[in-house]
Amino acid sequence: MFRSILAKILLTLLFLFWQGQSALAQILLGSEAREAILMDADTHTILFEKNADALMPPASMSKLMTIVMVMDRLADGSLKMEDTFPVSEAAWRMQGSKMFVELGAQIPVADLLRGIIVQSGNDACVVVAEGIGGDEQTFARMMTERARQIGLTHSVFRNSSGWPDPEHVMTARDLAILSDYIITRHKQYYSMFAEIDFTWHGIKQGNRNPLLYSFPGADGLKTGHTEEAGYGLVGSAVRDGRRLIVVVTGMESDRKRGIEAARLLTLGFGEFDNYTLVKAGQKVEDADVWLGSVKKVPLVAAREVKLTLPRAARKELKAKLVYQAPLPAPLEKGAEAGVINFTAPGMAPVSVPVVTGDEVEKLSFLSKIPAAFNYLMWGPGG
Repeated sequence: MFRSILAKILLTLLFLFWQGQSALAQILLGSEAREAILMDADTHTILFEKNADALMPPASMSKLMTIVMVMDRLADGSLKMEDTFPVSEAAWRMQGSKMFVELGAQIPVADLLRGIIVQSGNDACVVVAEGIGGDEQTFARMMTERARQIGLTHSVFRNSSGWPDPEHVMTARDLAILSDYIITRHKQYYSMFAEIDFTWHGIKQGNRNPLLYSFPGADGLKTGHTEEAGYGLVGSAVRDGRRLIVVVTGMESDRKRGIEAARLLTLGFGEFDNYTLVKAGQKVEDADVWLGSVKKVPLVAAREVKLTLPRAARKELKAKLVYQAPLPAPLEKGAEAGVINFTAPGMAPVSVPVVTGDEVEKLSFLSKIPAAFNYLMWGPGG
């Protein structure tokens, strides 16, 4: 009896504790996902990660790499949407989720892409693999090679669909990087990921991405499920012009993967924001010049600094300009003169170079003597 009452008290206290936490604290407390990552697509800041570099079976989420193989060729002109690929018996017999391709048919690339993106068709993946690589094994090697080129450091592909294979592995981080690549490099075709349904061979199938139906601003990307992989989801959403990418894997059900992805996105949008601290070419100070044709030269930021920060940490952000004054003439425009150091709680320090905004000539010999005397006697304002 006592233990039962104590357990109820502890559960109540835990509930009150959880309710009282900020959204940021809830992120820090973890995720139900086996692997997870939440990334700001604009600054590539990782807002949350859990086992993000662990190798895991990606299931159909690895179809994103198959999609990239097609979109890259559309972008370079070696493939067109109206081009067709033939359906082999191997593709026609492929099991699992299907587009329901017809044996011997010639299917346009545009339809095959939707068959993969919307319907998650394993058969459509094999058609594409054979059309580009000649056979699926060769295509899988091409996928791995291309993955390395775009920054996926751990992914290895053994087929085009994510069909279970112990050597077919990815990481949550690689999936986030791959999604960002699609969104930024293939904007022309990215809208297909937001399509709710697609009909082929008289069969209408809905998009399996739960975020498209329930999370405002969601517009992609891909789900995956096998018995070993569990339920996974790579999602992306835009709110007030800001895009986040989320990956959750190893969930117990379709419902839970949608809820967890939505939870992380909600916390990411609510607790973090992007702040432009300084723009490229923005003047930060007028620096004193030693023996130059002018007394001061503007110092400007060499590049833009845009950071993703917890909203609460923005108030504690500090900036410190560091340079050796006075700057000795002559000075070329764009010469590096110092740095601005930005610091905030929980953030790694960020430094941006500052450069001279104008060219400054050196004084003639006769002009140096009175200028130097004046500076030494009265300082830079003399």
